[in-house]
Amino acid sequence: MYLDPGLREIPTQIGIDSKDKEEGLKELVKTIHEGGAGAIAHLNHPGRMANPRIPGNLFISSTDRPCENGGAAPVRMEESGMEAVVSLFTDAAIFAEKVGFDALELQLGHGYLLAQFLSPGVNDRDDAYGGSFENRARFPLMVVDAVRETVDLPILVRVSGSEMIPEGIHIDETVRLARVLNERGIEAVHVSAGTVCSTPPWDFQHMFVPMGKTWDFAEEIREKTGVKVAVVGRISDLEHAAQLEKRFPDAYLAVGRALVADPDFIGKCLGSIPEPVRPCLACSEGCLGGVRSGLGLRCLVNPRVGREKLEDAPAQAPRSFAVVGAGLAGLQASLTLRERGHSVDLFERDEVGGQFNLAWRTPNKESMSKLVPYMKNAVDRIGVRIISSEARAGDLQGYDGVVVATGARPRIPDIPGLDDYRVYDILGDKELPRDKNVLIIGGGLIGVDVATALIPRGNRITIAKRTTDFGEDMEAIAKTLSLKMMKENGTTFSDHTSIYRIEGNRVFARRDDEEIVFEDIDLIVISTGMSSVDYLARELSGSVPVWLVGDARDVGNARTAIEDSYLTAREL
Repeated sequence: MYLDPGLREIPTQIGIDSKDKEEGLKELVKTIHEGGAGAIAHLNHPGRMANPRIPGNLFISSTDRPCENGGAAPVRMEESGMEAVVSLFTDAAIFAEKVGFDALELQLGHGYLLAQFLSPGVNDRDDAYGGSFENRARFPLMVVDAVRETVDLPILVRVSGSEMIPEGIHIDETVRLARVLNERGIEAVHVSAGTVCSTPPWDFQHMFVPMGKTWDFAEEIREKTGVKVAVVGRISDLEHAAQLEKRFPDAYLAVGRALVADPDFIGKCLGSIPEPVRPCLACSEGCLGGVRSGLGLRCLVNPRVGREKLEDAPAQAPRSFAVVGAGLAGLQASLTLRERGHSVDLFERDEVGGQFNLAWRTPNKESMSKLVPYMKNAVDRIGVRIISSEARAGDLQGYDGVVVATGARPRIPDIPGLDDYRVYDILGDKELPRDKNVLIIGGGLIGVDVATALIPRGNRITIAKRTTDFGEDMEAIAKTLSLKMMKENGTTFSDHTSIYRIEGNRVFARRDDEEIVFEDIDLIVISTGMSSVDYLARELSGSVPVWLVGDARDVGNARTAIEDSYLTAREL
C-alpha cells in the first residue's frame, strides 16, 4: 500500500495515508476476516521506482541516479528526508492497527527505497548510510525499529535473497540482514528475489526464470539464522505446496498469483475442495500486464478476474448447444455453458487445445503446457460431450444454438515466388530444422516465438517486418527476454522492410526505400498476422442462432479468447 499519494506505482494502488481511506480499509479487513483469513498490511516506499507517468509523484533514493532501465532521476536523501520517511511508515503502521490489520509487512527488497540503501549496486554514498553493510543497513533498520516501537502488531520483513545482478545484494548479505532482524524479534523474513529495476523477471517470478531459487534462498536463511521464513515463488500446484510444507514445516508459504488464477487454491491444498487446481502459468499476461496497461487485474486462465461483481446465474431454460472448435475459446464457452445448466456438444476435428498446444514449445514457456490438460479435464468432468469430427452446417441444425470458435488461420502475403514456406505450425514438428538460414517474415509474437525456438538448433535467423516494434503484441517481460536472446545469438532485425519478390533462395525487399537482398535463405516462415475463420457462421445464418467467439470473431490472444467466450456464454 502506498504511504503518500506521491509515492504510487500504479494509479489504482491502495493507499493507507489519510482518514478518507479508513472506512474502505475497515471494510477490506472485515471481508478478509469473514473469509477466515488474517489481513497483513504491506507497507512500501518505492523511492526512485515511483511511477514517472503518475502526475505529482516524488522520487527520492540513496542515490541521485535513476534506474538504468528507465525512470525519473531521484533526489539523493538527506537525514531530514529519512526522518520524514520513518514518519510515513510509523503513521501507516498506526493506521493499519487502527483499522484492524493483524500484521504488517515492511518491504526491504525488490529494489524499492529501503533496498536502494541496502544494495551496493545502487547505494553510492560515502556517509554514515553508505559503504559497509552496517552503514547501508542503518536507515532500513531505523524504519524497522521505529515501526516495532510504535505498534504491537507482528512484523514480517520482505527481502530479496539476491538481486540477481553481480553488483547487487547477494545471499550472504541477506543472511546477515536476516540475523539482525531475528535479533529484533520480527515475526518472519519473507524471502523473494530480484529487483523491479534491474531484474523484474525474478521480482515477479516470471515463467522465464527457473522455479525454486527463492525456496533455496529461504532454506539457507532459515538454517543459518534460525529466523522464521515465508517461502514464496510460483507455489501454484498441489504437488509443490505439499513438498514445501514438508520441507518448511514451521514456515509460512506465501501464495499470490495462484489465488488470482484459482481463488479456491488454498481450499484445494487443504483438501476441503476436491477439485483440480486451475493452473497459474506464471506468464504475467493478465495480472501484471493488465495492471500496467491500466485495464486492471486480469488473468489469462481465469476470465472472472476483474469481474467479480458479475453473477453467473443458472440458465432459466436449459437448452442444447453445439460448440464448434476446441481451442481455448471453445473450451471456455463449453465450460461456462455447461456450468449454467445447458447441454453441450463440443466438435473438434483435430487436437483439443488448438493452436495453444504450440504455445509451450518455445524456450522458457513450459508452464503454458498446463492449461489445455486442465481445461480438457474440466469439460470432461462437467459432462461436455466431445465429438471428434468436423462439424458441418447440416450437423448443427437440431441444436438450440451454435457457438462458433473456429479460431483463425495465418494470413499469407501475396509475394511473387512465395511457394515454399512454413507458418506457426513449424513449432509442432517433432524435429525442428537445424543449421539453416531462416527468414521470418513478420515480427510479432508468433515471429519472435518461432525465432527463439529455432535459435537453439543452430539456425541463423533474420526477422523482417514493416514497422519497428518487434514483438509488439507480447507481454513485456517475455518480449524483453526473447529479444535479448535473439540479439545475443546474432539475429538480424530488418525493420521498415517490405518484401516484394522471391527467386529461389534469394529474397528481394525494400528497406526505407533502399533495395536489399536476403541471400542463401533455406527456410521462410510467414508470421504476418491471422484472419478469422468464420465461414461456418455465415453458412448457418438464418437457420439456427449463432454466436462467434474468440479469434473467429476478432483475432486477439489467449486471454482475450477465453474472456470473450466466457462473457458470451454467460449470457446465453
